Amino acid sequence: MNVAYQEFLARKAITDPSTGLTNLPPLPDQLFPFQRDITNWALRRGRAAIFAGTGLGKSFMELAWADAVHRETGRDILHLAPLAVSAQMVREADKFGIAARQVSSQRNVLAGVNITNYQKIEHFDLSRFGGVILDESSILKNTDGYYRTRLIAECAKIPFRLAATATPAPNDFMELGNHAEFLGVMSYTDMLATFFVHDGGDTQKWRLKGHAENEFWKWMASWAVMLRKPSDLGYSDDGYILPPLRLHQHTVHADQQAAFDAGMLFHMPAQTLQERITARRVTVEARCRRAAEIAPPLDQSAMWWANLNAESELISKLTGAVEVRGSDTESEKERKILGFCDGSIRRLVSKGSIMGFGINAQVCHWTALIGLNDSFEQYYQIIRRFWRFGQTSPVDGHLIAAETEGAVVANLQRKEAAADRMAAAMVMHMADLSSIAVRGQKRDTPNYNPTKPMEIPAWL
Repeated sequence: MNVAYQEFLARKAITDPSTGLTNLPPLPDQLFPFQRDITNWALRRGRAAIFAGTGLGKSFMELAWADAVHRETGRDILHLAPLAVSAQMVREADKFGIAARQVSSQRNVLAGVNITNYQKIEHFDLSRFGGVILDESSILKNTDGYYRTRLIAECAKIPFRLAATATPAPNDFMELGNHAEFLGVMSYTDMLATFFVHDGGDTQKWRLKGHAENEFWKWMASWAVMLRKPSDLGYSDDGYILPPLRLHQHTVHADQQAAFDAGMLFHMPAQTLQERITARRVTVEARCRRAAEIAPPLDQSAMWWANLNAESELISKLTGAVEVRGSDTESEKERKILGFCDGSIRRLVSKGSIMGFGINAQVCHWTALIGLNDSFEQYYQIIRRFWRFGQTSPVDGHLIAAETEGAVVANLQRKEAAADRMAAAMVMHMADLSSIAVRGQKRDTPNYNPTKPMEIPAWL
């Protein structure tokens, strides 16, 4: 291959150039080597995504990135996070000597790092910031969502942008496309046109073009780094080996009278969404009583997760758990959640939609899901509040479902297996590329060096 043709191919490669800092300021000493290298990479990039598993220190990397951008540019940073996570971020910043404050509107903004929650975004003029961080950036996943649309439009001219979340839904290419569009790399429609093709006649399903697969992952690695554990990028996993996760399924008998009350002669396995909702409503008491029966001792932290208000209210009465409700004020929610995370509140009940994202709750290693639904993302996020790096005890997760809900449990297990396979494939494709960008070298991999000669069996 001649030099001119190689140069032609290099010009055709689809990558996103770095637009960040050329002079990197010193970072906090407490950063682990992989965290320091990823943070420096994101600073050089200027606009980057960190897809890192729960407990790998995304919050610390976000804060270190924000502090460095402010010190080098003199511009203010807005750090957006889910409700109650904002207060945790301020605590984290203080612990590591980073100046940050929690704010509720533009008039509270001071020079440096300002942290707020997504619900307050309308109280800020994003054009006045030099950098924006999206914690739990999976909020971008809906292509027509309010936050997705507003954040992409209003952050388009902000020079420094960082998106961070646990490994995104591996089969949701829309989520990856929305991240790319937020970062100004490429619109999700252009991403689809460049790398994907419709899967059959369904215009909602996309698959990578066969000849474009390698180029897609190279393009991803030019603006995102993905890891589930430090060794994915060639670092040591010391301190990042998770304790066991023990899942226990409890099947509750569906009372015959409840079937009559629901207008059914017999209980039938729920198949449709409406049937599953009905099955949950008529078995609320049975599931809640089972969840209360298996509760750990009072001196051990425990958390129950509900889907229905009736479930949350009843389990609170049966166990004495503090209830975090959607109708609580923001300050009341924060007080309860932070009280649970610091151990002053031992028992808590809430919903995944309220506190299923971003909370660090390693203080607890017992949890029960009273109301299951078909959302694997919600199930994953709930379990990962406790089963995350930094947890020192085996985690017991109890899945409680009525006998008519068996399909829900099976569906979650199927989705989990598929997600694990896809996430492993994504890391496999991107690890070497990301390692080169982050560390400046390839991963350390054992060389296959056989020394024992092969012996042919005598019968041959």
